[in-house]
Amino acid sequence: MVIVMKQFPHNGVKMKRDNGKVSRRRVVVSGIGVVSPNGIGAQAFWQATRLGVSGIKTISLFDPSSLPCQIAGEVTGFRPDDYLPSKDLKRVGRAVSLAIAATKEALRSARVDAEAMSLEERRTWGVILGSGGGTPDFTEQQYRLYFTDQVRKASAYNISSSTIGTLSSELSLYFDLKGPSHVISTGCGSSTDAIGYAFNLIRFGLADHLVTGGVDATITPGIMLGFSIMKAVSSSHNRDPQRASRPFDRLRDGFVLGEGAWMFILEEEEQALSRGAPIYAEILGYGATCDAYHAVRLDPSGEEPARAMALALQDANLAKDEVGYVVLHGTSTVLNDRTETQAIKLCFGRRAYDIPMSSIKSMIGHPQGASGAAGIAAAIFGMKDNVLPPTINYEEPDPECDLNYIPNRGLERAVEISLCNCISFGSKNSALVVARGDAR
Repeated sequence: MVIVMKQFPHNGVKMKRDNGKVSRRRVVVSGIGVVSPNGIGAQAFWQATRLGVSGIKTISLFDPSSLPCQIAGEVTGFRPDDYLPSKDLKRVGRAVSLAIAATKEALRSARVDAEAMSLEERRTWGVILGSGGGTPDFTEQQYRLYFTDQVRKASAYNISSSTIGTLSSELSLYFDLKGPSHVISTGCGSSTDAIGYAFNLIRFGLADHLVTGGVDATITPGIMLGFSIMKAVSSSHNRDPQRASRPFDRLRDGFVLGEGAWMFILEEEEQALSRGAPIYAEILGYGATCDAYHAVRLDPSGEEPARAMALALQDANLAKDEVGYVVLHGTSTVLNDRTETQAIKLCFGRRAYDIPMSSIKSMIGHPQGASGAAGIAAAIFGMKDNVLPPTINYEEPDPECDLNYIPNRGLERAVEISLCNCISFGSKNSALVVARGDAR
């Protein structure tokens, strides 16, 4: 049997072919970086999450007193000027500095020195980022200048820095990475889809090393007003913010907007091992579907989210009974939580009642397009430490949400395989399967 290595001239990456068939390569997570409402740094995030510590608080980024919802999962104590000079901070949105901070940590944990890379090495590193909102803080600030007759203060980067694509561009520029630089924006599932896309690029030989994950920083007056008008956000816990996000609880009344960045280094396994990098996890499968039902409402049948999960498991060549933990989308809205519960039952049948599952949005809020990456980070650390994070604020069971949501306290359990589920506006659904790594 002859193994032929095919050279791709556009990026220098090699792909194995076995008798004309593409041989899938193993894709591992070798680095993780986090900037989260409940902890800056991957370990701070994980320690807070495993203990059920909430990062939801009264908004300080602007005065929210005129809004029905005045709370959010806001990252506090973060200093953007630790990562970018003031001249650059004036031309980019908050999400850029969050993503740079998380990427720095991810590269460091993967034992990668970006500054020491040769030109040839830089051409094998790319950025595949997920974001639902991009840089709305920058855009809204530019609009305010126009409507308050301060046009002369407008930025020359008004257009380029307002596009969602600027996020991956800024990361590529900052770290001088010359491989593909893409942003996937599919609503709340953006980072799950970005990681799935990165996974496929690497396993089919189109890339060797990718910075991937999710970032969103959408806690702005305009975004908060929009969600309030939709009656999508919780408005009954302004005085006790940490109790507001309560996925699957009978008294849930909407999600809490969050922000943050959860970034990963994905690599072909042999590349990571040759550098002595830690192996935090292995990505095994990805699946995506669309309800094609409504712009913002879910199909209550749950059939397509269930199919996305089944497709991810099929892609991973795993049976449903091999899943030991499910990271839920769990936004804390009435319809979403009920529909997701139904989808889990459709996918797993009677076994749905035996699988532990949880929503970390109860602690960090809903960071929009970054939420899938946040859940994947929690799953990876949970498998490493044999502790599954809880769903906090679960106080009054909802008869229509009757699965094991790991209420209020983390669960000590060894798990080898986790499934991460996401549901987005526009009826989009995506799922990833992640396996425990050795984390040397």
